[in-house]
Formats: sequence, structure tokens, C-alpha cells
Amino acid sequence: MIRHLFRRCSHTPEDQAAVGAFRAHQAATAALRSPQPWTPGACRDVAVRVGPFVERAHPRPGDDCDPEVIAVSLGHPDTGTAAAYLHGHQLGYIGRGWLRCETTAILGTWQPAYAPLTHAAADLALPGEVGMEQAHYAVTVEACKTDGNGHTLLRLGPYMQTQHASRDAARLITALSGRETTLVPGAWISAWTTEFDVNAHKRYIDPYMGDVPDLLDDAIAGTRA
Repeated sequence: MIRHLFRRCSHTPEDQAAVGAFRAHQAATAALRSPQPWTPGACRDVAVRVGPFVERAHPRPGDDCDPEVIAVSLGHPDTGTAAAYLHGHQLGYIGRGWLRCETTAILGTWQPAYAPLTHAAADLALPGEVGMEQAHYAVTVEACKTDGNGHTLLRLGPYMQTQHASRDAARLITALSGRETTLVPGAWISAWTTEFDVNAHKRYIDPYMGDVPDLLDDAIAGTRA
């Protein structure tokens, strides 16, 4: 009788780690093929593309309802642990502030299976440019003449939330009601929200320095001086 002897294969820790990494990457790829839908205002972390990588992003409460652009902060895939905070700080996840994220860049709701596809999993620092601008907002008040020429009377900013900028723009429009064409002779005054231009920050007035209508009156008085 012939006896066949079988010997159990032994795997080194390195082999086991490689197999685990391979399976995790397979799971991540599968998750990309069937993403979990995300809808504005869902208050859930999202997955976004940053170059060839996928990153976890946390929407800013109150700024996640727009169907085109929301405000997010990039986070370590294991956000919530001390180790993740330290690792994220080393790789540049911490301190970037809020960023403007186009909803077309959102792959779906964040899933833990995406973790192997992040910069953190590869132990790589996030690039300086991640394809998203700072999510700061402003209010502009302009006097426009009938010939199309005009000049800016007041720039307010930065606002951290678009709803705050919209609120102050609405207050200014109300304050201007009935006076749009009389405050500056020959010009129509209007106010609207816009993006905050960091490079021109010295041209802005801090909206929290005083009552917004009063700041407008001061600006108009300055043009008459």
C-alpha cells in the first residue's frame, strides 16, 4: 500500500501580511465598483478622489446641502483614534482646514473598505495641492453705473459658512431697499455672496467687527469724504 504524506504549508508573518494586504485591496476595488450612494445633507463622511488615491472627507455641518459644491475636511481613514491623529498629522491630513469639494468628485459614502486606497495606507504624505480650494466665503457690495462701470464699496469676509455670508448679504439688501440708487449718485448698489480671495485678504473687513449695515454706511461715507 502506497501512503501519500502531505505536509502542511507554513506561512511566515510576511506572507500572511502580503495575503492580508491583497485581500484588503480586492475588497477596496469591489467597494469602488459598488459605492454606497451619498446625498447632500446626509451628514455622513464621503469618499473623494485625490489624484490616484481615495480619501476620507468629513462634510462641514450646514455646508453639505448644496448639490454642486460642499465644504469638507480631509481625514485619516481611521479617524477617531489617537494613533490615527498622530499618523494623520505626520502625513499632512491635519491643519488643512475646510475645502471646497465639487460633488462630482464624490465617489459615494465613505466605507472602511476604501482605507487601503488612501495615502495613509501607503504611508505617503498628502500632496500640497489636493484639487480643492479653501472653503471661505465673502460678501461683496458694488456700486454700478448705467454705463456698466462700477467700483466695490465693501468686501466682507472671510465667512466660514456660506449660510452666514448669505444671511449678511440678505441683511444688506434689506438695508439698501429703496436707497439703491440714491446712496451713490448715478449708481445702483447691490450685494451678493462670493468666494473669499485669500490673496486679497487685506481688502476685506471682518464681518464680526460690527453690525453689517453700519459697516456699509461707513464704507459709503468713506467714498464721500
